[in-house]
Amino acid sequence: MNRAYYSEPISDFLRYTPDEILGKLTRTNDFSLEQTQRDAWIEEINILRKILRPHQGHIYFEYSIPRMGQRIDVVILIGPVIFVLEFKIGEKEFPSYAIDQVWDYALDLKNFHETSHNAFIAPILVATKAPSTDHNVFTTPHDDKLLFPIRSNVDSLAEIIKNVLLFAEGKVIDQSHWESGRYCPTPTIIEAAMALYNGHSVTDISRNDALAINLSRTSEAISNIITQSKERSRKSICFVTGVPGSGKTLVGLNIATTHIDKSNALYSVFLSGNGPLVKILREALVRDKVDREKAHGKRIKKGKVFSEVKAFIQNVHNFRDDCLIDSSPPIEHVALFDEAQRAWNLEQTSSWMHRKKNNPNFNLSEPEFLVSCLNRHSDWAVIVCLVGGGQEINIGEAGIGEWFESLNKSFSDWHIYLSSRLTDSEYGAGEVLNKLTDRPNVIYNDDLHLSVSMRSFRAEHVSLLIKQLLDLDVENARDTLGKIAKYPIVITRDLQKAKQWLKKKARGSERYGIVVSSQAERLKPHAIFVKAPMNPIHWFLNNKDDVRSSYYLEDVATEFAVQGLELDWACVTWDADFRYTKNGWEHWSFRGSRWTHINKPESKIYQKNAYRVLLTRARQGMVIVVPPGDSEDPTRNPKFYDKTYEYLKEIGFIVI
Repeated sequence: MNRAYYSEPISDFLRYTPDEILGKLTRTNDFSLEQTQRDAWIEEINILRKILRPHQGHIYFEYSIPRMGQRIDVVILIGPVIFVLEFKIGEKEFPSYAIDQVWDYALDLKNFHETSHNAFIAPILVATKAPSTDHNVFTTPHDDKLLFPIRSNVDSLAEIIKNVLLFAEGKVIDQSHWESGRYCPTPTIIEAAMALYNGHSVTDISRNDALAINLSRTSEAISNIITQSKERSRKSICFVTGVPGSGKTLVGLNIATTHIDKSNALYSVFLSGNGPLVKILREALVRDKVDREKAHGKRIKKGKVFSEVKAFIQNVHNFRDDCLIDSSPPIEHVALFDEAQRAWNLEQTSSWMHRKKNNPNFNLSEPEFLVSCLNRHSDWAVIVCLVGGGQEINIGEAGIGEWFESLNKSFSDWHIYLSSRLTDSEYGAGEVLNKLTDRPNVIYNDDLHLSVSMRSFRAEHVSLLIKQLLDLDVENARDTLGKIAKYPIVITRDLQKAKQWLKKKARGSERYGIVVSSQAERLKPHAIFVKAPMNPIHWFLNNKDDVRSSYYLEDVATEFAVQGLELDWACVTWDADFRYTKNGWEHWSFRGSRWTHINKPESKIYQKNAYRVLLTRARQGMVIVVPPGDSEDPTRNPKFYDKTYEYLKEIGFIVI
C-alpha cells in the first residue's frame, strides 16, 4: 500500500521541477484541488528543495494516518531519524493545537508503525512567519527516541535538521524496509467510528498481528451469517463475546458501515443502550464531517449531518419505541445490539412501559420484544448481540440469559450462532445454555469470540489482571502484573501526585481524566463531586482549553459515562464504597450521613462490575488513588481505605 501522495528519494525530489512534483501530488489527491492547498504544496516544495541539498534519504508528502483519518504534511527519512513535519503556511506563532497535532503524528508512527518503533522521530512544527526560537536543545522525555516537538520557522529549519542528526545516533534507516513495516494501530472507539464512517476498512485501522487477527475473522464470520440468512430466507441471531477492550463495538460498527446504504437489502443499524456512547459517537462523527467539508472549502449544516449520523447509530430505546408505534417490519433486516447483556429484564421493561409509556399490560422483556421486531420480516433477518463479560452495572440489566430464555420461549425457528466462550462464568448464560442442547440449528463458532484486548496496545493482559484483582487471586495477579511492564500502573494516597503523574505521562492530545464509582460520595473533600452533572460529550471530545473536558481534571466520569469508551491515561480514585477485607470485598452505599451495607447479591455484582469498568478504561496506563481518609471524619475513617491500599501494594503496584 502506498500511503503517501508523493514518495521519492531526496535526490529525485531535488532533480524534478516544483511543477513536476506538484503534478504527481495532484494526480494522487483524493479530492478536488483547492487553490489554497496548491499554494501550500508549492511553498512546502520550495522550502524543502532549498534545505535538503546536503542530505541523502527519502521524502513523503501527505503521508496517511488512517487511525486519525488525517495525513502528515511531510515525512523525511535522513540517517537514523524520521522527521515529521507539519507546516503552517503564513503562521506567525506556534499554536498549542498545532504542537499537539505534529506530536500526535509522531506518536502514531512510534506506537503503531512496526519499523518506526526503535527509530529516532523528530516532530517539527514549521510556522513559516514565526520568529526564531532556540532549536539546539532536544529531549526525549519518555526515553523512547521520540523527541519533544521542535518549533521552527523557514530560516531555522535547515539548522534544526542538521543538529538533530548530530544529536541522534544509530544506523541509517533503510527506506524499503521502513516502507514495508506493518501499520498496526489500535484506535479509540471514537477514532474507529470516524475512520469507518469515512470509508476505511477494519483492516486499515486495526492491528493485524497473530494475536489480534480474529478481529477480521469475527467480522467475516458475521458477514457470512448475514449473507447466508438472506440467501436462504432464514432468521438468525449470533452472540459475539470478547474481553474488555477487544473490539466488540468496533466489529459492530464495521458491519454497520459496510451496509450503510439504505437502498441495499443488507442495510444494517448499530444499536446501543449506552446513552453516553451513542451521544459521543454521533457528535464525533458530526464534528468530523463538518470539519472535513470545511477543509475542502465546503460548508454543510451540522443539522443535516446529524440526521445522517442519527440513522446510522441509534439508541436501542428509540428503536424500541419506534417499533411500539409502528407494527410494520423495520427498514433494517440487520440489527447489531452493542452491550446486549445490558438489555432490560421483564420487570424493568414492564415498569418503564407502565410509567413512561402508559402501557400497563406490557409483558415482554427487552430482548424478547427486540427479537419480535426483527421477526416481523416475512423473509429473513439477522440480530448480532455483542456481549461483554461482567459488564452489567445497573438495576434491571438482564444479562445474556434473558436472550436465550426469549428465544426458547417464542422463536423456535431462529438459527442461533454462539461464541464458544459463552459458557464462561462471566457471561452469565448459566443453566439457560443447557436448554439449547435439544434445539435444532444451534451452531458454536470460535471466530465469534475476541480474545485479545485491543484497547491497550501496550499490554494485552490488563483485563486479566483486573479480573484477578477483583477475584482476590493475588498470586496470579502478581504474575500477570509482571507481564505488563510497558503498561504502568501506580498507586498513591495523594490525588495531586496522581494528577501530576497523568500530565507528565500524556503526550500530544492523548486524553486523560479522573474516573470514579457512581457510589463514591465521600470524595467531596478532594473536590470530587460524583453527583455533579457532567456532559460526556464535552468531557470526551473537547480540547485542553475547555474546563468541561477531561483534561482539566475537575469534572469526573463514573462507570455509566465511560463504559464502552476509553482514555489514554486514567486516574481511578477509589472510595470506601468498595472495601477490601480479609474476608473479601465489602459493598457499601452512602445514604444521608452514613455508609450502609449493600446486601442484595445483584447489587453487589453491579458494584464489582463498576470497578471492573473503571479499571479497564486506560489504553496506556493508570494511577489508582486510595485516599488516606480522615480520623476526624467518621465517614472517612482511615480504616475504610487502608486495607484496600495495602491489598494493592501486596499485588505489587508501584507506589508514587
